[in-house]
Amino acid sequence: MNDPYRQDPALLRGMTQRRLGRRDAFRLAGLSAAGLALAACGVQGKGTARPSSSAQAQSEVEKFWSGKTKNGHVDFANWPLYMDPKQPELKQFTQQTGITVNYKEVILEMPSWFAKIQPQLAAGQSIDYDLMVVTNGLHFQRLVQLGYLAPLDHSKLPNFAANAAPEYKQESFDPGNVYSIPWASGITGIAYNPKYVDTPPTSMADLWNPKYKGKVGMMSDSQEIANFGLFAIGVDPDKSTEADWEKAAAKLQEQRDAGIVRKYYDQAYTDPLAKGDIWLTMAWSGDVFQKNVSDGTDLKFVVPQEGGTIWTDNMTIPKTATNPVDAIMLMDFFYDVNVAAHLAEYINYVTPVPAAKDVIAADAAKATGDDKKLLEEVASSPLVFPSEQDSARLRNYVNGKTPEEQKKFESIFQAITTS
Repeated sequence: MNDPYRQDPALLRGMTQRRLGRRDAFRLAGLSAAGLALAACGVQGKGTARPSSSAQAQSEVEKFWSGKTKNGHVDFANWPLYMDPKQPELKQFTQQTGITVNYKEVILEMPSWFAKIQPQLAAGQSIDYDLMVVTNGLHFQRLVQLGYLAPLDHSKLPNFAANAAPEYKQESFDPGNVYSIPWASGITGIAYNPKYVDTPPTSMADLWNPKYKGKVGMMSDSQEIANFGLFAIGVDPDKSTEADWEKAAAKLQEQRDAGIVRKYYDQAYTDPLAKGDIWLTMAWSGDVFQKNVSDGTDLKFVVPQEGGTIWTDNMTIPKTATNPVDAIMLMDFFYDVNVAAHLAEYINYVTPVPAAKDVIAADAAKATGDDKKLLEEVASSPLVFPSEQDSARLRNYVNGKTPEEQKKFESIFQAITTS
């Protein structure tokens, strides 16, 4: 069935297509019984517990990295449209280090990627990639639980230590960055059209306000809508229980039964928001930024006072990697401030390197015409560089649940958007 509101991915420089792939991944993770069965019982591996102490963690690091040396090559698996196709950063890396990089955009969704690599990892075999970008969520947790990811040697990550924002060093899904460091992030908050909304929304309560009956957009993705339901009842998703999920679902059902929600969107909400079919909606920061840049709209984006969601795509090294030393060198290279800035200039996602903002502003000062305008918008956008106040209110998806709890979670929140 054709969706009249679906945007042409070619209209946006990477953002729409990239986000669609990402959202499909989360939806499939929630709705696919086969995917959940794989995560719950079909996966075989030695398994490992997260290190219980710093001494244990250091022991695992030393065990993995002992005797490993630079080989001069990296095979890198990433999502589509997550780097300038000309790959200037990788060329610079090769020039500086002599390490060649085979870069492939082969990760289209997490469930299928996990299913592809799991048999090889379980058998202790190479997956033909030394570095892969994995989204926080169910599949990241399974990779950790099954012992498929290499523990990172932080003595080899000086740029990360010096330049990563503090919040990226205390991720709830990977405390201490034992197995991952971020590639890029995005935010789920509230977008609104100021043509129709006189008073800027500041609270989750605005999405339940009867005066917007039939003019509110919500997301169909269970992880996304669950977080907003939990925020609405004052619960941190990271600390939520099954009882909290039931209360949050009741709150969301109340919103639906009152006729406030016009539609539950997978991703194509920016056109109806711009047209006035909906006046305010759950939204991803990057979509709003790209819509304004590409179409000249003036949509606004806010992080509600109760909180917003931050999702993060993370660089990880499979434990069976052939070239882990080269891979970790490349990981740290992307935390060079200038490299991080130029990557953010192209992909327009939230960068984990806050000092990149000054570099982008300096590049804008030297640019002309449309390039100058775009770079100025990137450097000044809170959608690419969130304020400290906004960052403090951001939370992750519900994490660390068992496969059985995950099934229960999905069944509770799917009922809201599919009933």
